[in-house]
Amino acid sequence: MKIKVLEKSYDEVMAIKPRKHQLPKKTNIFWQTLTKVISKVLIPPHFTHSEVGMERLGKKEPALILMNHSGFTDFEIAYSMLYPRKFNTVAAYETFMGLEWLMRAIGCFSTRKYISDLVLVRDIKHCLTQNKSSVLMYPEAVYTLDGTCVTLPSTLAKLIKMLEVPLCFLKTNGVYLHVPAYGYVEKREVPIHAELRYILSPEEIKAMSIEEIQDVIDREFSYDEFAWQKENKIVIDEPFRAAGLHRILYKCPHCKEEGKMDSSGIHLTCNACGKTWELTELGYLKATEGDTYFDHVPDWYKWERECVRQEILDGKYGFDVACDIMMIVDTKALYKVGTGRLSHSMEGGFHLTGCDGKIDFHQSAGSMYTCEAIPYWYEIDDVIGIGDNHALYFAFPTEQKEVVGKVKLAAEEIFKILEDRKG
Repeated sequence: MKIKVLEKSYDEVMAIKPRKHQLPKKTNIFWQTLTKVISKVLIPPHFTHSEVGMERLGKKEPALILMNHSGFTDFEIAYSMLYPRKFNTVAAYETFMGLEWLMRAIGCFSTRKYISDLVLVRDIKHCLTQNKSSVLMYPEAVYTLDGTCVTLPSTLAKLIKMLEVPLCFLKTNGVYLHVPAYGYVEKREVPIHAELRYILSPEEIKAMSIEEIQDVIDREFSYDEFAWQKENKIVIDEPFRAAGLHRILYKCPHCKEEGKMDSSGIHLTCNACGKTWELTELGYLKATEGDTYFDHVPDWYKWERECVRQEILDGKYGFDVACDIMMIVDTKALYKVGTGRLSHSMEGGFHLTGCDGKIDFHQSAGSMYTCEAIPYWYEIDDVIGIGDNHALYFAFPTEQKEVVGKVKLAAEEIFKILEDRKG
């Protein structure tokens, strides 16, 4: 999926009139039916689905429906399975670029990811109480990079407690394997299954503590796509199945070098030491010679997280890289404004400068439980996204591109360390 990009100066972009907030629209049967029909056509073959306990939810009873997030196919599955139930969808602000009228017509309303947004809470309440619609929400906010759950906001359990509506969960398996976020473009032939399940009633939620609700969320969002592939003996024999894997497995466990990994075809290779792994048809990693170190992609990714955390604790973590800068200030386009530098550390958080000194944006490490760091974002390039309620900034490193794979882990671990120190 691509996004509309326009080239403008920073001054031109900042002169754009801010978009006025609009309440989420109530969906109608025409748009519901149209999106269902289109979604059913677009969903890959070999798709199956099931429901568990959904008879507990009234046909017109609004609920909060949470869904794990692995790819754009999630959107198609939701609009197919939830029909004819009325629902609004929380969507990332950038998905509205050039498509706001359509997104709103099918019930979507926007939010800026990883930013404290009280308007979002009011919009959700409006959907539930005024539109009498359920709300579909992807609390992970971005696609999973390693096929396991992305860090969730700590406020999610509090939101569930406050809304006082039934909680349901729409869980998919296979979407990530079909189009993994590290590869992002070429699709694999993979069976996909989705399960829509009733989790908690309003009465059950009312009787539970925030901690108990959080335990339920953690349990429901516990998934591992590579483990699911192995358990179900799903063969993925495409000759490009490892392409892009180096974007998340950026550090070699053999020689410990970073940013020297590369991938193509079915192989992942370290250009520093020559060590090579094959991604097998069942999703295992296997060294072509010597020790494999990690045969499970999420285990390698977890090891990288542990390495980053130790760097932070040792005071060795940080980067400062040159980058191209794009911005979002409205829903008309992504604006390419120039070049600059992006740095990140525990002490300074994110610091973006550029456009001949006109951009000087800080975002503290303690204000972000995670960050947007995505390979091949909207088919443009690897990106790190930061911002506030006035503007979103997207930095595309032009050097040391491995920082995109690393910074998400670092931002999350820095936040945890800072929170631990508060306690």
